[in-house]
Amino acid sequence: MSPEAYLTLVILVGLFALLIRTELPPVAIFMGALTLAITFRLAPLEECLRGFSNTGMLTIGTLFMVAAGMYTTGAIGMVSEKLIGLPRTLLVCQLKMLPPVAVGSAFLNNTPIVAMMIPVIRDLSRTVGLSVKRLYIPLSFASILGGACTLIGTATNLMLAGMITDQMALNDPASPTMRAIQMFDTAWVAVPVMILGLAFMMLCGKWLLPGEKSNEEHIYHEARHYEVEFGVEENGHLVGKTFQDAGFMSSDGCELMAISQDRGGHEIKITPDYVLQGGELLTFSCDIDHLPNLWAIIGLIPYNSIGKMESERYTHTLVEAVVSPHGTMVGRRVSEMLIPESPYRIWVVAISRNGETLDEHISEAVIEAEDDIVMEVDDAFFHEHRNETEFLMVRRLRGAHIQKTNRAVAATVITIAMIAIVTLGWMSMLNAALLATGTMLLTGCMTLKEAGRSISYSTLIVMAAAIGLEGAVSHTGLAKAIADLLDSMGGGNPFVALAAVFCGAVFMSNFIAHAAAVALMFPIALSMATDLSVSFMPFAIVIMLGASYSFISPTGYQTNLMVYGPGGYKFTDFFKIGIPLTILVGILSVLITPLFFQF
Repeated sequence: MSPEAYLTLVILVGLFALLIRTELPPVAIFMGALTLAITFRLAPLEECLRGFSNTGMLTIGTLFMVAAGMYTTGAIGMVSEKLIGLPRTLLVCQLKMLPPVAVGSAFLNNTPIVAMMIPVIRDLSRTVGLSVKRLYIPLSFASILGGACTLIGTATNLMLAGMITDQMALNDPASPTMRAIQMFDTAWVAVPVMILGLAFMMLCGKWLLPGEKSNEEHIYHEARHYEVEFGVEENGHLVGKTFQDAGFMSSDGCELMAISQDRGGHEIKITPDYVLQGGELLTFSCDIDHLPNLWAIIGLIPYNSIGKMESERYTHTLVEAVVSPHGTMVGRRVSEMLIPESPYRIWVVAISRNGETLDEHISEAVIEAEDDIVMEVDDAFFHEHRNETEFLMVRRLRGAHIQKTNRAVAATVITIAMIAIVTLGWMSMLNAALLATGTMLLTGCMTLKEAGRSISYSTLIVMAAAIGLEGAVSHTGLAKAIADLLDSMGGGNPFVALAAVFCGAVFMSNFIAHAAAVALMFPIALSMATDLSVSFMPFAIVIMLGASYSFISPTGYQTNLMVYGPGGYKFTDFFKIGIPLTILVGILSVLITPLFFQF
């Protein structure tokens, strides 16, 4: 190898060592490695920076915004509720989530599927207390396993199919036997591999996937509890559901305390199978961290309004305030302020006194100085000078938003149209995603602020830097040196050669790039098949599978990068489950492929 190739190898080894051994942000490590590649001129500058204009990277950034439109309207939540519901255990959740994701990824681009499922899993974990760390990696891996099952499932399959077509057009008599790749050729091998791969993750994931930190690792603090009151919206999303189905019996950080038909009505016994009705009053005990999630549940509305707000609820904000001893609210019941001529325009959501809940309904509570009140307010609240004397402190509560459910149908139609257009080949994924994002903005499914906030910029920068480093690997000859080593490992046995091709494709796809795996392994496999005088078809199938199965490195596949940050994973978390999964799918692929595609 050339000195530049050795230097590139040293940079890559250093990059992976820092990812494994340090707590530095991945974006800083990747940008540092790319900076070294540029500094030592390991590739032309345009090659090192091409990742920042790469269509794949831009597509993922745009799809984050499409997913935001589906999320802010509640559309993706409603769809996932039908498919997943509120599972109580990790195994049940994976059984309901992973197979649909895998099957969908076989026919649709898996990137938007994963993008839309990320916020669903986040909200699900908050509601039922499941660890996102044990759901995000399986989500990505399921989409990869499913995508390998069809010709259109991944770009690598299409790329290799095109290379085979080009090779056949040459009419080279020395070429081994081959034919055009059909839609479901890979399915003969990839479907059983997918089934066993999903089963492996479900059965072994609890030992190989990271869990949440133990309670001892958290700094203990005394949580302040609020009495929270919501009404069940008439003809709303919760009407007809049981407490169990609504998730109220197992909500983390919140406890359902009472239910009554109205403020003065007889309280109803709380049982998991009680069916909710419109207009009922639900009283919770909830800590401040989980209160925003309860507030954002579709079908719940604040029960105690003071004044009238004309604006839509999805424009409102949740705030926490401390009542000033000099405020005009002190000494008055909340119900006494529930009058049309009230100068206030707020909805009282919760009250806490000395860190504890009250012994009465919020409407009958007499406000005392230094009571903690959580309120739903509109933008005008922050411009009213009276708040400077009414409250000692006011702060916004972040982390949840009221969803625009009246736009859910529009967001769903836009997303389905986007996927259909791409599937039919009318537009590229980037073009369709840009149009979908613009349409969602024009139809009010989301605002520009919501769209911008949805983008994971660190994920995109890591992806762009990784693409730039791939240019250095190829330009310095390091990739060719690795390919030559694999060629020498093939030997004279077709099964050994097939295994070597799979290992080479897996290594390159995980640590270099999918395109490099296909582009470099194709001529090597072609040469092996020619020397062995066997059919090229088993090698073609194995290259497609190996280039797709990127389970070892978070940088190996775009969906891995998409869950890397939100899951709070370490680089080694992918190793722990990815290496045994890769070994399993590798053995299966090499053994099953010759059964359907003979040498």
